[in-house]
Amino acid sequence: MDPEAARTARESLELVFQMSNIVDTGLDRHTLSVLIALCDLGLNPEALAAVVKEFRRDPPLTTTTTTTPPSPPLP
Repeated sequence: MDPEAARTARESLELVFQMSNIVDTGLDRHTLSVLIALCDLGLNPEALAAVVKEFRRDPPLTTTTTTTPPSPPLP
């Protein structure tokens, strides 16, 4: 990417980030840049918004590990 295109991309991301903050989306710059890249690849922005909302609605599944005591030695 040439320097001018990189500068324009950074400025555009900063503008999107500021707008995101104004409407209180809670999205960080990295997430916004990924979403923009996916839109640039042709993904439906409304579908992406639905995915983001779904991720926020359902907390991530966590795996809990339980430790079991060691088995007694065999006779």
